[in-house]
Parts: sequence; C-alpha cells; structure tokens
Amino acid sequence: MIRLTAPALLLLVVTAPAAAQVVPDPTMEDVAKTPLRDLNIDKRDIPPALQQAVTDPYATAGLGKCGALVSEIAALDTVLGADYDIATDDGKRKLNEGRIGESIVGAIIPFRGVLREVTGAASSDRALTAAYTAGMVRRAFLKGWGMGRGCAYPARPKVTVAAGRKK
Repeated sequence: MIRLTAPALLLLVVTAPAAAQVVPDPTMEDVAKTPLRDLNIDKRDIPPALQQAVTDPYATAGLGKCGALVSEIAALDTVLGADYDIATDDGKRKLNEGRIGESIVGAIIPFRGVLREVTGAASSDRALTAAYTAGMVRRAFLKGWGMGRGCAYPARPKVTVAAGRKK
C-alpha cells in the first residue's frame, strides 16, 4: 500500500499549484465516484452560470444598472467561491483529503490516462476546467465593468488597505 500512496502524494504535491483553486476541491463522495468518472459514466455538469460565461465572457447586454452586475456576480460567487478581493489565505498549504483520495484511487486503475482519453472523461474534465476559468474571467470583467460605471462593491473590486497602499 505504501508503494501506491507515496507516488500519489508526490504527484499531489508537484501538481497542486498548477490546478490550485480553479475547480473546487473534491469531496469524499467525489473520491468514491472516481472510477465512474474515469469511465465517463458520471460526468460533472457545468453549472448554468459558467455555461453562460463560456458562451460570451465579455457580454454587456442587460448590464446597464449596478444591480444587474451585483446579481450576476453573486451567481458566479455561488459557483466559484470568494474572489481574490475578499478571499483570505493564511499562506499555509493544507493537504486535501479529497485530492489525496482521488490520487490513490486513480493509482489503482491500470492505464488510467489512456482510459480517460478513450472514454471522453479527460475531455469532459478539460471542458469543466475551461468553464471555471471562463467564470473567473467573467467575474473579473463584470467587476471592471462596474468600476468603470462607478458602481459600489460588490459590483466592483473591494477596496482594501494593505501595507499602507490602496488597491
């Protein structure tokens, strides 16, 4: 068992920064579904707010009022979590049980990478990651659009004072 977990943990530590905070961390339920996802039987759906962002992340139709921006940003916050202007990070990297579990389960499945490509699971995961990225781009665009229109927070980035400077 140690032979399976040591490479999995090493892989986790090496790849964690590349995938940090784009798609939410997996839960233990996600770990249990890993084999089904690898066979593309149980795909993760792209949330509607992100589907719209994929279609046109820079759309401005219907965004004439600050309230419309607040509403759209709130929908994205629900899916994406806190934005950089309000997120808190203590700077300490924490191990995530879900990512460790997925790595261990994935290490048990022979030829997992090939299997995921053949079944289309890898393509589905790439589409999901792209949707989360589009959502982050959309939220940033909306906050910039709100700032340009003179809207108050949350329809613009939150003004913070850090180290004597305003952001």
